[in-house]
Amino acid sequence: MASLSNETPALATNPKFIFFTDFDGTVTTADSNDFMTDNLGFGVEKRRQGNKDVLSGKLHFRDSFQEMMDSVATPYDECTEILLQNIKLDPGFKEFYDWSRENNVPIVILSGGMTPIIRALLDKLLGPGWDIQIVSNDVRPREGKSINEKGGWRIEFHDDSIHGHDKSIEIRKYSSLPNRPTMFYAGDGVSDLSAAKETDLLFAKADKDLVTYCENEKVPFVTFKDWTSISQTVKDIAAGKMTVQDAAKGRI
Repeated sequence: MASLSNETPALATNPKFIFFTDFDGTVTTADSNDFMTDNLGFGVEKRRQGNKDVLSGKLHFRDSFQEMMDSVATPYDECTEILLQNIKLDPGFKEFYDWSRENNVPIVILSGGMTPIIRALLDKLLGPGWDIQIVSNDVRPREGKSINEKGGWRIEFHDDSIHGHDKSIEIRKYSSLPNRPTMFYAGDGVSDLSAAKETDLLFAKADKDLVTYCENEKVPFVTFKDWTSISQTVKDIAAGKMTVQDAAKGRI
């Protein structure tokens, strides 16, 4: 049983529901990696073109994201401070987080971003003592350099997949189990493509790349503008007022 818990820590409290979510641009209003690329790296136009190339299949997300992060030479500690000053929590997420803690609905962040930045942002945005599992990419110093000098850091990907972080791997640890919980996912962009088909209900942020992908690939989804609508839908499902199938039909 211990090994099961190590592989699937969100099952430790025997929940009926698990909420998997992207972090950047989903839990937060802006994507920290996009913010760094647009303001400290090669800029918004090249980044947007990279996203288009990923959506059209011309480029793998791993390669696009590597190029984005490599364009940022600002020392890592300075990047973190800049992000702490500029990245805000999505409206409704704090309330959903509090409700999830009270109602045994574990939240698992599956991110293409970097763990230290996510932790720093959550410390500021949720306050010390937050309890959310994070599965994400990481950061490492470049050979012969300090992480906090110019050009001194690089992204370290979570796995060897074309995504850099194949989010389906973590989700399938749960979906493959008998009598598993109902599973949700929320995301917004091209880092979420590997997760889009993996849960019982997908929330895709309105007017973002994940919606485009889902429409092109005929993947069922519900749009959201912020976490207030996600929160209400999940509460209704948890209370038995609505089924997952009902929620999916209510797509807007």
